[in-house]
Amino acid sequence: MPITLVNPTGLPEVPVYRQVAIASGSKLVFVAGQVSGDADGVTIGEGDLAAQVEQCYLNVATALAGAGGSFEDVAKLTVYVVDWTPDKMTLLMEGIARATAKLGLTPVPPATLLGVAALDVPEHLVEIEATAVLD
Repeated sequence: MPITLVNPTGLPEVPVYRQVAIASGSKLVFVAGQVSGDADGVTIGEGDLAAQVEQCYLNVATALAGAGGSFEDVAKLTVYVVDWTPDKMTLLMEGIARATAKLGLTPVPPATLLGVAALDVPEHLVEIEATAVLD
């Protein structure tokens, strides 16, 4: 595996991701922001942030597989949530937990969470992009 995930001493341990990803591979893969659409473009989980987060993770996994990789190769995620407020954290974590359980992920790579005003279509509540490193 070209990615090692760590929580360095002196930084807080976050239960849903590690603070640092150390990459040793040679091929970078940049996955465009994935929304909660299925293969036909139908929005999964309309109005349900947790369901949309789960589908975004599954779509990222599908994109990575298309590049010959998996979530184990992800060095960094960026999560964009529409109208973010801290009370949405429970739903975000629920969606991540469901997706990581389905994908068999532990731990998850470093992530950045950004609140945004809107995404490409009004039904989309979240978008997740990934950077991966493959051997």
